[in-house]
Amino acid sequence: MKFRHLTYFFFLVIFSILSSCYSFTGSSLSPETQTIQINEFINNAPLNNPQLAQQFSTDIQNRFLQRTTLKGTKENPDILIEGEITDYSITPTTISSSVNAPGGNIQAAQNKLTITVKVHYENRIEPDKSFDRVFSDEAVFSSDLDIQQIETAQVKLVNERIINKIFNDIVANW
Repeated sequence: MKFRHLTYFFFLVIFSILSSCYSFTGSSLSPETQTIQINEFINNAPLNNPQLAQQFSTDIQNRFLQRTTLKGTKENPDILIEGEITDYSITPTTISSSVNAPGGNIQAAQNKLTITVKVHYENRIEPDKSFDRVFSDEAVFSSDLDIQQIETAQVKLVNERIINKIFNDIVANW
């Protein structure tokens, strides 16, 4: 009987220590951090996708407002996130050729979409965590896709990967 009480006490102490050291939400943000402002990202990429900046800005705002307890604000935020899209490119990655076609028709079998985003993150509660970084990701896809399919599925995929990286660097601080 005495052993069982000692075991419960031991687990209670361990749980208390762990919960005081780590937030089970996975967030490393200070409890004093309560507000966030995410400015519209500007599209400065040489190849311009007209919906990219708006889509990226909306998606990153939604990520922070839905997955944290931070409240959006336009005045004196604890966290400020802003930036620009610096690259949006589609390049061939795999070449195929048809020996039966006259002249040996050479074409891309796969293409790669690359998006690069420059981010300014300012943490006014913990200024040492602030940063300016470049985030980039890519997706390889069949050259059979048309531009509409690329700009819906592939752009969404790459945006989500970049936003995951930004979110993890700010909130998870990994």
